[in-house]
Amino acid sequence: MSDLLDAVHEMTSGLHAAGGMDKVTLRQIETLCIPQATEYSPEQIRALRENAHMSQRGFAALLNVGASTVRHWELGLKKPRGPSRRLLDVVARKGIQSLC
Repeated sequence: MSDLLDAVHEMTSGLHAAGGMDKVTLRQIETLCIPQATEYSPEQIRALRENAHMSQRGFAALLNVGASTVRHWELGLKKPRGPSRRLLDVVARKGIQSLC
């Protein structure tokens, strides 16, 4: 499905550049091309942090959350939401250096 969305995004970007689509429609198409953020289990979050060779406190600082939040994620007491979930996705796909 991602290849199809990439093709649609490329086509609609071209139409917009040529004046064939208005900006609102292009924005609507672009929202379809943003992948859903993954839900991470406590074990997956711990693995992301450990693979980055970071302490909970250091990992939390890069994600702009408290160290207790990371600890709660890793214990399964809380789940990452919103921007934190998206940042974990970035770390999983591109590595911790993408946030530095």
